[in-house]
Amino acid sequence: MRARHDFRAMGSEISLYAPDTDRTRAALAAVRSVFEQEEQRFSRFRGDSELTRVNEAAGRWTPVTPGFEALVTEALRQAEATEGTFDPAVLDAIVAAGYDRDFDEVLAGARGALHPARPCGRWREVEVRDGQVLLPEGVGLDLGGIAKGWTADLAAAAAVQAGLSWALVSAGGDLRIAGDAPMLDLAVEDPYRRGEALATLRLASGALATSTTVRRAWGDGLHHVIDPMTGAPAAALLVQATVWAPSGAEAEVLATWALLTGPEAAACVPGAFLTLEGDLLMSFHEEVAA
Repeated sequence: MRARHDFRAMGSEISLYAPDTDRTRAALAAVRSVFEQEEQRFSRFRGDSELTRVNEAAGRWTPVTPGFEALVTEALRQAEATEGTFDPAVLDAIVAAGYDRDFDEVLAGARGALHPARPCGRWREVEVRDGQVLLPEGVGLDLGGIAKGWTADLAAAAAVQAGLSWALVSAGGDLRIAGDAPMLDLAVEDPYRRGEALATLRLASGALATSTTVRRAWGDGLHHVIDPMTGAPAAALLVQATVWAPSGAEAEVLATWALLTGPEAAACVPGAFLTLEGDLLMSFHEEVAA
C-alpha cells in the first residue's frame, strides 16, 4: 500500500508518496523539516531569508551557510554549462517583469512590467570562496527553480534515511525519486488543462522538472521564464518542457534550458516537449501514451 501526504512550502504544494509503513510519519516530518530549512535559506519573498540578506549586501563579501554556498556554486556551474541560458542572476529582470511578490499576490494584483527589460549575464561576476559570496553591485540572485529541485533532492534522501525503502517527493509537480522504488507511472500534465495528462513517463529513479510559459503567468507575454539574452519573459518556441535528470536541481536547469532552446532540445535531453503548434515531442525511452 502507498501513502500520500501533502503540505505547502516554497509557494507550491509539496507531496510525499511512499510505502505506508510505521516509518512514514517520521519520513514526512523529515521532508517537512528539509523544506522549512531550505525555504528559510532560499526564499526571495522572505525578508529574513539568507538569500534576501545576500542580495541586500550586493557589492561586498557576505558570510553564508554551507548549504547556501553549495547551491550557489552549483548554480554558477550550471550557468557555465548552459553558456548562460540558465542564469541565476536574473532577479532584476524578473522583478521588472512584475514578479516582485509571492505568485498568489502577483495574480491578485496583476499588472504590466515595472521597468524596461535589460539583458542579464552578470552571473559571471558572482564570486564564491571560503563560506562567503560576493554579488556585484546591481545584481541579485533568483534561485527559485534550482532551489526547489535541490530541496526535493534533499527531502527525498531524508525520507529514505528516516527508514523508507523508497520515496517520491513532488514539489509543485516537479518530482524526485529516492531509494529502491518500483517502476512508477508519472503523468506529464497538460499546461492548458489542469489535472489532465499529455503523456505518462515510467521512472524508478532520478527526477522530472517542468518549465512552461503558461503557468506562473500574469498577463499577455508576462511569465516567470526570463530569456537572459533580452532580460524579458521568453518568447519561447516551446510551450512546455519536461525533462528527466539524475537530480532535481539538474532537471530544473535542463527544463529551463530546453524551453529557451526550443524543439531541437528534444534531441539532447530525455523528456516531453510541447510546441507552440501543439505537437508533443518525446525523447524518453520508457514513455507510455496518455
